Amino acid sequence: MRLFDRLLNTIFFSATCVLSMSAGAQISLQSVLSNELVRAELLAFAPDGADAGKTVWLGLQLKHQPEWHTYWKNSGDSGQPTTLSWSLPAGVTAGDIAWPLPKKIPIGNLANYGYDGTVLLPVPLHITSAFKPAALKSTLDIELQASWLVCKQECVPQEGKFALNLPVKGSTALNAADFDAAFQLTPKPLKGESSISIQGNTLHLSVSGLPATLQSKTLEFFPENPEVIETAARWSQSWQNATWTARVPISPQRLNSPGEMTLVLAAQADGERMGFISNAKVSGAWPSQAAAGSAPTMPSPLTKPTAPAVSLSFWAALVGALLGGMLLNLMPCVFPVLAIKVISFTRHAESPRGQRISGLAYSAGVVLSFMALGALILTLRGAGEQLGWGFQLQSPLVVAALATLFTVMGLNLAGLFEFGQFVPSSIASLEAKNPSLNAFLSGVLAVLIASPCTAPFMGASLGLALSLPTPQALAIFAAIGVGMALPYLGASWSPALASLLPRPGQWMNTFRQAMAFPMFATVIWLVWVLGQQSGINGASALLALLLGLALLLWALQLQGRSGRIIATFSVVALALLASAIGQNILQENEAQSSTNSSPIWQAWTPGKTEQLLASGAPVFIDFTAAWCVTCQYNKKTTLADTDVLADFASKKVVLLRADWTRRDPAISQALADLGRSGVPVYVLAAPGRAPVLFSEILSASALRQALAEL
Repeated sequence: MRLFDRLLNTIFFSATCVLSMSAGAQISLQSVLSNELVRAELLAFAPDGADAGKTVWLGLQLKHQPEWHTYWKNSGDSGQPTTLSWSLPAGVTAGDIAWPLPKKIPIGNLANYGYDGTVLLPVPLHITSAFKPAALKSTLDIELQASWLVCKQECVPQEGKFALNLPVKGSTALNAADFDAAFQLTPKPLKGESSISIQGNTLHLSVSGLPATLQSKTLEFFPENPEVIETAARWSQSWQNATWTARVPISPQRLNSPGEMTLVLAAQADGERMGFISNAKVSGAWPSQAAAGSAPTMPSPLTKPTAPAVSLSFWAALVGALLGGMLLNLMPCVFPVLAIKVISFTRHAESPRGQRISGLAYSAGVVLSFMALGALILTLRGAGEQLGWGFQLQSPLVVAALATLFTVMGLNLAGLFEFGQFVPSSIASLEAKNPSLNAFLSGVLAVLIASPCTAPFMGASLGLALSLPTPQALAIFAAIGVGMALPYLGASWSPALASLLPRPGQWMNTFRQAMAFPMFATVIWLVWVLGQQSGINGASALLALLLGLALLLWALQLQGRSGRIIATFSVVALALLASAIGQNILQENEAQSSTNSSPIWQAWTPGKTEQLLASGAPVFIDFTAAWCVTCQYNKKTTLADTDVLADFASKKVVLLRADWTRRDPAISQALADLGRSGVPVYVLAAPGRAPVLFSEILSASALRQALAEL
């Protein structure tokens, strides 16, 4: 079997399919996005045009379904604010969101600040003299990437891409009423004086300069500074002549101690809701967090536990990475590649020197690939991306490309075709001239397949690596690679093992064909993963394209005129299939969030764990992904064990499942808070207790023991 030739040819066919699918799967930017929870639309207000020197207004309008809401800039006890990221021409800059007045939204023992019904989030665009419209164009082209968290009892993170083309000279004022209403709800600056003093566990607020129409009225209070006050607690207010005063409890879990706070006050006057904003200096000493209130301190389930595994030193992490890399060879996802190495081992059975060179080259491929993957993760995280171990399989396109790779490998192993038929003889002879290159590429492929898995000891080491300086982080990634390559490297330098290997012979052809079936089993798994990401239509599209690819590979080896006709038909059929259904592979599975829950398990959402703990309920969180083989093993064994489920029920533990199959920044951040960067991760949290982390290979006995201590 010639792995190098196989990889070269696979790159050709994969690139052909990817280009075809990409051609039919371009993202169509639009000004409106609508789903079952929210209708989002990008609106514009430019009554005087959008040429140089003007300020125009854009705004994302969110229309919520009843009982659903999104969040203000300070979301309160849970949630996260809507974020807007603009792509603008040179010479055009975007200001901050002019946040309208929010509402206080009680949720059990907690409270949030946000919006229901319809809200418009206006943003000013400043067009400087440097703005020059493109030749033959008279529009200002705008793109927006927006993300928001929409919640009821559960929360659903959503995002959208929007585009508008504003005429530079013309007037755009169809949405004037919407912007006027939003401007009316934007807090107005106060000219009076405001102050805050700390007295014990309470903030004493004093604000003057409010309009006479508001005096003696009950006001709403919203602090822009997050994680300072006890949002859901009762607070008191009063008027002293024209000065409004209030006493607001400081949060027992306060995370911020600002020297200055921004206060937003609102009230209903003359039939309209109006608001005012003021900055106030804080005087006095903030209380220590332990004494900030009488409520017992409750550890957050999404902070790093105090278990020894998390407080690793660099050297302990290095040892853990080495052991984890060795154990990675026992993970089922690595089996197809290790099966290939058995054939390679046997091929060099009579050449100890060839075995050693092959072992060194394979080890170099593994170690360098781990370091390259680690460098990529560190670079992307440094650029603000929320990524973790195995992130590449969160992309349906990568999953489809891997399924294509393993299909081609399986068909080659089964004897359907030989790569030497499709490539020049000069390329086909490279493996014979450079056997070490074949072994090196085997190491690269092994890392590519092993990357979705996290072995014991690896999780804590990887989590620590992402918080270390780059040289130390890369050393941990290299240690994982050394650990994974070490068993093969040691075997390749062992004369005793070489004497035990069977001599090359006809059995190798039979073994090679048998190895096609693990490849096809891997394809089945990848198609299932894609089905979790893109739904049944995406999985069906991939299967159809793989069938077309198999037909093409078979047709290309046919001889004569009829062979050329069948090959031409196969190429055309595959191209038509790719253009017609290829885009289904990239679509998002709308039903994924509902499939993540069951009568026993609920879908994890940001803030849900904190809400449950605040109500006194213990929580068990399963951070998982469809592409994580270890996750699926634990799900079918320990997490399906009747005794474990009975213990969960008897302790009234709420079971949450955080599905990371597709990229989810909220889950990425939660894993980072736990000191982890990949799945599986299992956490048991209870009020008044430090959260407990379990091993990647989940033990029923360890889990039951932890439950017994609740």
